[in-house]
Amino acid sequence: MIHHCVRFTVKPGTTPEQLEEALAGLRHQGEAIPSVQSFLVGRDHGGAYEWGATFQIADLEGYWEYLVHPAHRHTDEIGLPLVDQFVSFDITDDPDPETGNRIAALHQRRFDSDPELTALVCGINQYEGSAAPGPHAA
Repeated sequence: MIHHCVRFTVKPGTTPEQLEEALAGLRHQGEAIPSVQSFLVGRDHGGAYEWGATFQIADLEGYWEYLVHPAHRHTDEIGLPLVDQFVSFDITDDPDPETGNRIAALHQRRFDSDPELTALVCGINQYEGSAAPGPHAA
């Protein structure tokens, strides 16, 4: 089982309507992507971030489906331009020590195949996560 988690803050000047559209996009991902078994989107408490989401996915095949699904890509298009600080991470009960590298490879494959997405992510002030592209690469 993989729990894909994101935490983020929005740029100053983001309107409540823009934020709600982005949050609705995240919720729609959870509803529309077949490999998502459960999800939660809401306020992030107890840290430096304002909002967060988690998506529970059974395996790496489902994770890839999640990454490339049109509902996810739509959320990227409307949400990433609003994001100031962003972190994504994964929690898994898979005992294979290579699972993290495999997840990072899926993200890298996605960024390599979608230059417009990579440009959106590169426009975020602060980004940490699997296979972070451009100026955010480790």
